[in-house]
Amino acid sequence: MSSENRRPGGEPAHRPPAAEPPGGEQLALIRETVRTAKVPRAKPRTWRGAALAEADPVARVLVDKGLVHLDRFFDYAVPAAMDAEARPGVRVRVRFGAGERNGRREGGGLINGFIVERRPDSDYQGTLAPIAQVLSPEPVLSPELLALCRAVADRYADALADVVQLAVPRRMARAEKKESPPAPPAPPEPEPGGWERYTGGPGYLRALASGGAPRGVWTALPGAGWPGELARAMAATLAGGRGALAVLPDGRSAARADAALTMLIGPGHHVLLTADAGPESRYRRWLAVSRGAVRAVIGTRAAMFAPVRRLGLAAIWDDGDSSHSDEHAPYPHAREVLMLRAAHEGAGFLLGAHGRTVEAAQLVETGWAHPLAADRETVRATAPRVRTIGDGDEARDPAARAARLPSLAWRTVRDALQRGPVLIQVPRRGYVPRLACERCRTPARCAHCSGPLEAVGPAEALCCGWCGREAPGWHCPECGGARLRGQVFGARRTAEELGRAFPAVPVRTSGRDHVLDTVPDAPALVVSTPGAEPVAEGGYAAALLLDGWAMLGRPDLRAGEETLRRWLGAAALVRPEPAGGTVVVVAEPSLRPVQALVRWDPAGHAARELAERAELGFPPVSRMAAVAGPPEAVAGFLETVRLPPGAEVLGPVPMRVSGPGGARPGGPPPGEQWDRALIRVRPGNGAALASALKAAQAARLTRREGPPVRIRIDPPDLG
Repeated sequence: MSSENRRPGGEPAHRPPAAEPPGGEQLALIRETVRTAKVPRAKPRTWRGAALAEADPVARVLVDKGLVHLDRFFDYAVPAAMDAEARPGVRVRVRFGAGERNGRREGGGLINGFIVERRPDSDYQGTLAPIAQVLSPEPVLSPELLALCRAVADRYADALADVVQLAVPRRMARAEKKESPPAPPAPPEPEPGGWERYTGGPGYLRALASGGAPRGVWTALPGAGWPGELARAMAATLAGGRGALAVLPDGRSAARADAALTMLIGPGHHVLLTADAGPESRYRRWLAVSRGAVRAVIGTRAAMFAPVRRLGLAAIWDDGDSSHSDEHAPYPHAREVLMLRAAHEGAGFLLGAHGRTVEAAQLVETGWAHPLAADRETVRATAPRVRTIGDGDEARDPAARAARLPSLAWRTVRDALQRGPVLIQVPRRGYVPRLACERCRTPARCAHCSGPLEAVGPAEALCCGWCGREAPGWHCPECGGARLRGQVFGARRTAEELGRAFPAVPVRTSGRDHVLDTVPDAPALVVSTPGAEPVAEGGYAAALLLDGWAMLGRPDLRAGEETLRRWLGAAALVRPEPAGGTVVVVAEPSLRPVQALVRWDPAGHAARELAERAELGFPPVSRMAAVAGPPEAVAGFLETVRLPPGAEVLGPVPMRVSGPGGARPGGPPPGEQWDRALIRVRPGNGAALASALKAAQAARLTRREGPPVRIRIDPPDLG
């Protein structure tokens, strides 16, 4: 037979007719023999005449394809010309989706990926396609970072490529060309400072400095001192020759921690990773960490994957803030990622906040972490006085009727303005975000999408809070009335009313559109939405927490915990009671979150919440996953998935299109109706649940059984 009729491996191009198919027993024996046989691995040497690398000519590549049924590595040949640059961890371009034709691997489009390993041979028996291009010789995906990404992907039932996309920032060529400065020497071990106020605080710092891995849940005292205390924990870790990482909920708090650490140990020891730095500057700082030139990182959520070498401390501030939960697949929470890092890398862990989440309470109850809290005498000496006013209190001072303030609140503001600024926390932004018919109290709705109508200004037309359409000439569909009354008043309307009540006092607002960082120590009214409160120099003289029912009445499992967290965050900015600091909260005094604020007892509130959830089988005591998508897709998925023993399926039920604040995060696309099912398992079965969900999703994608469903482990909203 001529060479033209043979394939490169030597086998004939045309095979003889196949023999009669074997019987059932013989077929089973053949399959078992093939399964257990030791097949020699292919060791490529050339590709279409081009020489390949002599040593380890096979590169195992993670392709940038975030599909669970393709969640594996793929082998490619390494051309000799790329041998030096094609190292593990570098970015490459490869052809993906190719097939074999006449013994040659052809076709497929170019796609990005990362080399994870160089090998001498391959399990693949065909001809390997070569790496098309080494995008950069910079090894950005270290083995430690790859292992972390794999652990996160397994926990959240998603593909490794999706997690790597979150962990490794987009490449900036100019930043890679610049060399990073050499790492500075370790700073001296800091004094305990403010940590002396906490039981076990100095010992925690000593353990970090000596190379230990202490785990603490830190209930920070009121006041503005927490950035300095966090900085001391990081400095103690650096003094011991290890790296430190702190994740904060927003750029303002990260900047405060950055300034505190710089003041404590000087510049050059750490970098600040936030979106405000810009893509190129942020990538340059990330590279400094990856190269070992910097051993400490302070940043927002994305910094949880920062490749800190020899990690000695993984810290997170205010873990209850929704900013710590990523809204991109696989929706990881910074707290859980840092806990994985601490466990896998043998590092210390610090979870700090003025309040305490039920997840933090569970860490303390199970003994995974130890509490770091001050005694009651210290708490009373640093906390402001908290007074309550019931929602049904109709007593009003005549001079403050326009400001909607009870007489106690009005007197508190009047007296406090003589000593300094006053903070007013309003749950809703905008002007009047909720309106109703003045005659029959029917909520005002948009005629197009049934969304809530809102007033965006005193002289502007009504518009829909969902679709944005204007609603001129509105009439009530129930009684025909044309006059409206406000149900909920926003920060802008509150600032306007307070300005009329206190005409000689400046009024400042802080919210989503314009957030203030600080305000001077001078009489002023500062109206803020929750989470946007600026820091007052010297502390606020008083604070008003208005419309508590708006936060406590939300149909959410975390309504009480979240409300207390917001209140504590604002009240912690007020001067202590010995200095005249007062907080007035307008809410029903008998409610548990209100009582926890009065006693300044976030730990007790979290412990009681955890006990109730354990009794009802709610997270975090149990593990839960949400499966959402078109009704037929959710039903098909639930029929396919093989859940672990004892798993309980709740639903499916139609998803609510909107939440308390408008459009529901992660909800269906416009015009579509989705169902959602909740799957609950007992403690200890979380890994089995994630594995089962991932396997079912991969099977449906492989068999192309309709659209994929959206899987979210530990869904934040269960209301």
